[in-house]
Amino acid sequence: MAIAPTGIERRILDFMVEYLRSNTYQPSIREIGERFGIKSTKTVSEHLQALAQKGFLERDPSRSRGVRILGMDLNPDVVSLPCYRELPEGKELRPDRAESFLTLDRKLVPNRGAFVVRAGGEGLPALGVSEGDYLLVEPMVLELAEEGSVVVVREKEGASYRRVSRNGRGVHLHDLRPGHETLLVEDADAVDLVGRVSALIHRMDGRDATVSLTSH
Repeated sequence: MAIAPTGIERRILDFMVEYLRSNTYQPSIREIGERFGIKSTKTVSEHLQALAQKGFLERDPSRSRGVRILGMDLNPDVVSLPCYRELPEGKELRPDRAESFLTLDRKLVPNRGAFVVRAGGEGLPALGVSEGDYLLVEPMVLELAEEGSVVVVREKEGASYRRVSRNGRGVHLHDLRPGHETLLVEDADAVDLVGRVSALIHRMDGRDATVSLTSH
């Protein structure tokens, strides 16, 4: 499993990918430093070396642009999403805390801010989801969540998966874990909705889905 880059390493990597797409060659160490306000070329080189040690790059230190990005599909028709082993905590998603990145066709991910979670034992087997499957979660407001859709709700004890149902009293969010209470939502603004589960990736042969690294 690849070690996730730090925040600045991820930003440098993203910049290098976008630069390569625009120019067909890599930025120099000096250009990377100018982009991120890093005056020391040694510091930039250290960030590149860290990315190389984590398996994102292959370097030729004798050349200013001697860097090759590994495992990346620069096809504009694909997008790479952070993949978490469990539902992430906190208001902001931290890609540097992802266990890996999963490359998907952009047609499957129309909205920015989407991410992937490996399914665990959160009551999802009732939906035909097996432990280790990949769940695609896209940002969404509760008002737009369809009847029967599965959403991710952040609560005091952590995030959970819930199924949406509606009646005249409001919106019901049914916990998919046995023995947990249903939430009756009368004020949608009071619900901390992370997003909706919009896709499931399940391998029929029991192996993990192929994970590859790319820009996101």
